[in-house]
Amino acid sequence: MKKGRAERRGEREKGRRGETSSLKSRFPIAAAPKLPVAQSPHLPVPSSPRPRLSLITLLTDFGTSDYFVSAMKGVILSINPDARVVDITHEIPAQDIEAAAFTLLAAHSSFPFGTIHVAVVDPGVGSARRAILVESGGQFFVGPDNGIFSYVCECERQARVFEITNKDYFREPVSSTFHGRDVFAPVAAALSTGSDPSEFGKQITNPVLLAPLMPAKSKNGTVKARIIHIDRFGNCITNITPGELTEKMIADGAHLIVNGAQVKSFRNFFSEQGGRGREVFGIWGSAGFLELAAKDKSAAKILKAKRGQPVLVRMRED
Repeated sequence: MKKGRAERRGEREKGRRGETSSLKSRFPIAAAPKLPVAQSPHLPVPSSPRPRLSLITLLTDFGTSDYFVSAMKGVILSINPDARVVDITHEIPAQDIEAAAFTLLAAHSSFPFGTIHVAVVDPGVGSARRAILVESGGQFFVGPDNGIFSYVCECERQARVFEITNKDYFREPVSSTFHGRDVFAPVAAALSTGSDPSEFGKQITNPVLLAPLMPAKSKNGTVKARIIHIDRFGNCITNITPGELTEKMIADGAHLIVNGAQVKSFRNFFSEQGGRGREVFGIWGSAGFLELAAKDKSAAKILKAKRGQPVLVRMRED
């Protein structure tokens, strides 16, 4: 892309997103020094003094019955035959950006420093939405600019975000319906061979963001949270952390209100004895958030709850 055209597009994109909350206001943009740039920036597999990063994960809504996932892997391995490709999941509900954002948040911290995550849930593919590369928490994230990385960035607290505009790294011709294969896969592969993030495009400060993870707190002490994910077992994952609901608060009688129902029981593990068979209880999940669960049953069905459902944390009234 020619420089003038890229700048004009950047100005249009910035204006179009002017109403969204800025990245800078939600978490700081690291002013880290740039890493060494490869000597041959126009080659898809440049040499670089930066250590090779060969672990690449894939997270999509493509499923496994079509050729999409294998095509992405083929492009990656064509550029870096030494790459190790790990599937996080390809069963994200179709076009469900929030489910992808949560799954990536829950999974990425299990991977080692330097891992490259490619996340493609992209209902805006082929439109004016940007392609981005995020460097956060010692890992890299490649995908569409639609909020899919906002939970990761919010929790890691520091991020550098680059708009991917350098077509020298793209697979040609670029399909208007399959950027996973033609843009994101080759960029991740080039990154795994040592390319510096700045080679793919300019740093930006206004990526698209989902609603913040942090719950709100009213003057009377009520915590206003929400369900951010419902897993295949029907457990309702909220955005409540131990910072909003402490052990002391639980001991003092804190309870939850969800869809008109009160949840007063808290457990340490799913099969812990106590309560009735259909009782919904709170439990700290492996992702670090409070979950609403029911023993051998779906809490979501019992509560008739959906993602986005408000969850209130209230103290016992004496």
